[in-house]
Amino acid sequence: MANQVFAPMLIIPNGLKDVSFYTEAFGAKEVRRFSNDDGSIHVLELSLNGAIFHLHEQWETGLVSPARAGASTVSVNIFVDDVDAVVAQAVAAGAKVTSPAQNFDYGYRQADIVDVYGHCWQIQKEI
Repeated sequence: MANQVFAPMLIIPNGLKDVSFYTEAFGAKEVRRFSNDDGSIHVLELSLNGAIFHLHEQWETGLVSPARAGASTVSVNIFVDDVDAVVAQAVAAGAKVTSPAQNFDYGYRQADIVDVYGHCWQIQKEI
């Protein structure tokens, strides 16, 4: 079987032109962008320490942004060197903390945040 890569696609509201939250909060790098005629984002591919994820505007296939759905049904979990620093950086970029950083007896330090588009993220480190 060919190489398999997991690349989550986060649905964003239509009409967005600036999604700098992800570069400011997590240091993500833009890989490629497909824009609509008005310059808004159709699809944006980002890399987070070599892991690829996509932002895609809503379309009528049942995939909607958390803002439109009124909830998020998935958490994107990332491992980092310094949970507290990344959470602080994300908050400075506009994220909201839903569970502050803490050490758990199963060996992880974790915090939960919600980004400016309603996507849930768990920031974690093995301790």
